[in-house]
Amino acid sequence: MLAAFALGGVGIAMNGWYARSLGSTDIAGWLFLAIGIAADLVALVMPSCAARLWQMRQRTSSLAGWAVWAMTFVFAVMAGVGFASTNIADTTLARASRPSPAVAIAQAALTDAMSARDRECKGGVGKFCREREATVNDRRQALDQATQTVVQTADPQTESAIRIVSWVTHGTLQPTGDDFAMLRLILMALLPQIGGILLMVRRSAA
Repeated sequence: MLAAFALGGVGIAMNGWYARSLGSTDIAGWLFLAIGIAADLVALVMPSCAARLWQMRQRTSSLAGWAVWAMTFVFAVMAGVGFASTNIADTTLARASRPSPAVAIAQAALTDAMSARDRECKGGVGKFCREREATVNDRRQALDQATQTVVQTADPQTESAIRIVSWVTHGTLQPTGDDFAMLRLILMALLPQIGGILLMVRRSAA
């Protein structure tokens, strides 16, 4: 029961925050917040109510309750996806935009190469000008690689999970970062919404 209420509280906070962020005005935001909280509360208590009605042989009311729960559950999961994806994307972007010594060095090397090319090519395109242009292209590729490395390390959980699965399966499975990112997103959106199911299971066991 504690786990059910904890997950329910987290789900209400997540979905209420995200629902309010959708409002274009303060009033709209508070209305969306009320809808998000009400939907989560229904998703929390409805499974137990519907199960009790079924045991009391009130089949129609029970089925209606499950139908209402299904709607609020889908709504809550969608809001959870929005909350999780927004915050994960913001955090990953902030990490990826942090200054890196490797990126700074590659950027400085590219700037020097471009300056040398401009000086060499000022009098026309010749052998040395083309060499300087090739150097600029090489330095630009090095900068792109350094930037890509920073982006990959911005989400260490995903990168570590990929290496673990590859190591455990001896390279048989080669999941991508998108696979783990999608799995994490689904779990983070789904788990806070199962509080109602836990309450139903607890009351059935009691």
